[in-house]
Amino acid sequence: MNFCKLGLAVIETEAQAVFELTQRIDQHFEKACELLLACKGRIVVSGMGKSGHIGNKIASTFSSTGSPAFFMHPGEASHGDLGMITRQDTVLAISNSGNTHELLILLPLLKRLEVPLITLTGNPESTLAKAADVNIDLSIRQEACPLGLAPTTSTTVALVMGDALAIALLQARGFSAEDFALSHPGGILGKRLLLRIDEICHQGDELPLVNEHVTIREALLEVTAKKLGMTCVIDAHGCLAGIYTDGDVRRTLTQQFDIDTTPLKDVMTRNCRTIERGVLAAEALALMQKYRITSLVIVDEAKRPSAVIHLHDLLRAGVF
Repeated sequence: MNFCKLGLAVIETEAQAVFELTQRIDQHFEKACELLLACKGRIVVSGMGKSGHIGNKIASTFSSTGSPAFFMHPGEASHGDLGMITRQDTVLAISNSGNTHELLILLPLLKRLEVPLITLTGNPESTLAKAADVNIDLSIRQEACPLGLAPTTSTTVALVMGDALAIALLQARGFSAEDFALSHPGGILGKRLLLRIDEICHQGDELPLVNEHVTIREALLEVTAKKLGMTCVIDAHGCLAGIYTDGDVRRTLTQQFDIDTTPLKDVMTRNCRTIERGVLAAEALALMQKYRITSLVIVDEAKRPSAVIHLHDLLRAGVF
């Protein structure tokens, strides 16, 4: 049994069907988008069996990209769940045959409520397709299943069309990365889009800070005490003059400077990288990676150091 050949055949069949969807991005798709965009309530997605699983995912995608939606099981709908639907909603029904009984029995109520109905079907001549305000044709040449029975290609094209609708609406609504973050506050994604350096930086008593005229020894004591592997160095006006890091310490020792008499300004790193408050933690991480550094000094408008953000802080926060 050549499993690779069988697997490749499935992928090629489904890939061809997805490619042919480009011909279905037409006036029907445009009208569907207009109805969904005009929806003042929620998009109610419904489908039976495998179409239901696809519908669940499509509803989730709508919701996470700025179009409030939920999935309604058609089998439960006729036993009370139809109460979920209001006159402000729009229904998106998915059925490959277009004749799914559980969906057809919902049609009279949807008409009575005057709720717009969009259908994704594999048969544009089906009862469901003809009852819809707009039907998007998802007919396919064949299922990837060699028996032609298991929903495979048909569910793939339904999922892809659902994504096309959701992303078209995202663009039309002007949905931004910040909007996306607000609906994804958990996990790494939320942290990358929401977490700001102000929430995890070292400030106040935790901020390592010395004057440029102190000796190397005094600077070393500050570096050790604050445990960030560096200290900010300020001038007589309190502005950032530079930093003194673990790397500077190693260079200092190899050059045999007298740590008790040499002023820090002679060995510190000047023109160090800085960042301002309010910046996303992900942006701070990008800067550290770009310049291969482990910390950034947070400065105010007068270039006075107010805090430090360290690579370890970003690691602990799960920004990576």
